Amino acid sequence: MDNRQAIGSWLSGPRSAAEDMGVDFGYRGERLGLPQEGPGSIARFGRRMAALVLDWFLCMLIAYGLFSAGEQRAATNIAMAVFFVLSLLTVGTVGFTPGKRLLGLRVAAEDGGRLSLPRVLLRTVLLCLLVPALVWDRDGRGLHDRLSRAVQVRL
Repeated sequence: MDNRQAIGSWLSGPRSAAEDMGVDFGYRGERLGLPQEGPGSIARFGRRMAALVLDWFLCMLIAYGLFSAGEQRAATNIAMAVFFVLSLLTVGTVGFTPGKRLLGLRVAAEDGGRLSLPRVLLRTVLLCLLVPALVWDRDGRGLHDRLSRAVQVRL
């Protein structure tokens, strides 16, 4: 292996280097029995992030307009509480937040059913902590989804 290959494998990451050596990881969601594309497939990162931004914007509007009396610092803190309640209620009942619905996403259990309330609560608490959402597995699921045995899929 020359220096260019060594640097190239370092820059592209361990998955790419392993694939270059012949390791087959399959597609995202294959281990969970999900289709590769279309409805029921694992939602892509960009779409999940856009849904999160939409939900956060909605929560900021609610917090700023209804609870904070125009104070920016209070609105940010209240927005987290609104986000927690919004996520808990909407994912726990219909399986998606308003942002996820607008972008065609749904949160489901690994077996395809609905999440139970304790699993939705665990997922929401971990999502509000933010760090678990920044750690992904090879299927592209955040740690908050993995620990609550949930998966975000396309509608």
